[in-house]
Amino acid sequence: MYLSSEKKAEIFQKHGEKATNTGSAEGQVALFTYRIAHLTEHLKKNRKDFSTQLALQKLVGKRRGILAYLYKKDIERYRAIIKALSLRDIIK
Repeated sequence: MYLSSEKKAEIFQKHGEKATNTGSAEGQVALFTYRIAHLTEHLKKNRKDFSTQLALQKLVGKRRGILAYLYKKDIERYRAIIKALSLRDIIK
């Protein structure tokens, strides 16, 4: 399994306030980013895996929605997570 519970806890510990705070927007964005990177690598090797491609597109949409929420609610938190994860600023 590519994503163990220890790895999830580590992601939430680093980007959320604590490992058990799985509902924080920053933690969710970090987890989605990790999963997106994994699925992207999988699709580079398996070009015709269309179900994974659909899952990747849905995951990117979810991450974008959470980032849009952060942008509206607290722009400083949005900028911090964008910088920490090296993402492009796509919300204008």
